[in-house]
Amino acid sequence: MADTYRKRIADRLLAEKLSYMGAVLIVGPKWCGKTATASQAAKSRLLMQNPDKSAAYMMAADTKPSRLLKGDVPRLIDEWQMAPVLWDAVRYEVDRRGTPGQFILTGSAVPTDNAVMHTGTGRIARLAMHTMSLYETGESSGSVSLLSLFDAPEDVDGEADFSIEQAAHAICRGGWPATLNVSPAHSLNLAREYVEAIIEQDVSRIDGVEKNPDRVRALLRSLSRNISTMAANQTLLDDTAGGDTLTAPTLSVYLNALRRIFVVEDQPAWLPSLRSKTAMRTSAKRQFCDPSVAAAVMGLTPAKLLNDFNTFGFLFEALCVHDMRVYTRAIGGDVYHYRDKNNLEADIVLSLHDGRWAAVEVKMGMSQIEEAATNLKKLAAKVDTDKMQQPAFLMVLTAGEFAYRREDGVYVVPLACLAP
Repeated sequence: MADTYRKRIADRLLAEKLSYMGAVLIVGPKWCGKTATASQAAKSRLLMQNPDKSAAYMMAADTKPSRLLKGDVPRLIDEWQMAPVLWDAVRYEVDRRGTPGQFILTGSAVPTDNAVMHTGTGRIARLAMHTMSLYETGESSGSVSLLSLFDAPEDVDGEADFSIEQAAHAICRGGWPATLNVSPAHSLNLAREYVEAIIEQDVSRIDGVEKNPDRVRALLRSLSRNISTMAANQTLLDDTAGGDTLTAPTLSVYLNALRRIFVVEDQPAWLPSLRSKTAMRTSAKRQFCDPSVAAAVMGLTPAKLLNDFNTFGFLFEALCVHDMRVYTRAIGGDVYHYRDKNNLEADIVLSLHDGRWAAVEVKMGMSQIEEAATNLKKLAAKVDTDKMQQPAFLMVLTAGEFAYRREDGVYVVPLACLAP
């Protein structure tokens, strides 16, 4: 594994958390590389899905879970949610040992409610892991550091070797680590396989409630058609009308299941303090864990995307949100969006835990940069800087080639130049 493992942004984050916490829980969608990353840091492993030992492990968990925690540390407990009692056992053992870096837990699903007795606060840190960003796949030059923009945003300089055709392929292929080990043509099939696994198995296994595959497929198709938009639940219901129609309660159950297996990860609204009383939209934008999910559900190929720039634009925005989420969380923040009643918007708002923030507009075409920069400056002027900081920077994120700073201070940065 050491010979084929491609370094991830999460490697550093995991090492940091293990240095001061007794245990670290890595969560994220199936196939995103949680086990491989955890295995790089682990000294011993308990693989709950090992078919030869799973039954014995489950029996041990029922009778004496502490037996499963014995081993060199950090000890990896993979897919711990198969035996939720292990959570409380780890929490107890962390308290008993009183030393950081004891356990790494991974999980591709949130267990059923009330499956664990304690939250793990102060004992178990949480690390969200994602599919690979362009920087991790090697497709981003990494010449523009997001943290550097926050720390010293005087100038930028970078060049991307990433064509529109490559962007279309990256969207359809996704950031699944396994795609790096197969041919480009076969890599497009992995996202389709992932979607089929969601529909036929994963979404029902999460809570043991059987779900109609046709309804799941219809919901995923509606979410895909509405990706990077603030489509309301009623819009999804109307969009799936006909055949096995979803009801409002069923929609809620299905969406919750998709969130619990980390397939759906919406982009929440940013609610800043403004100088004037302007009504802000509070709805989240619809997003998946990876834009390839939407492409696979809609049967899109790179060639089809290149012939439909409207859909391409929404999916390119989803790719930008995905990568920005990876980078921003790595430097201590998260990703939001902004829109008010006057339709002034920012596709992405980066908000760090220390109060610093930045606004970003996503534009594939260079002809749209001027309009995007104007909108960003309007938003910055509306924020009440008596209550909030000035924006650290304003950025137009593009599919272009060069990174530069405009005379008005707005940055123009290709997605394939970014790194944490």
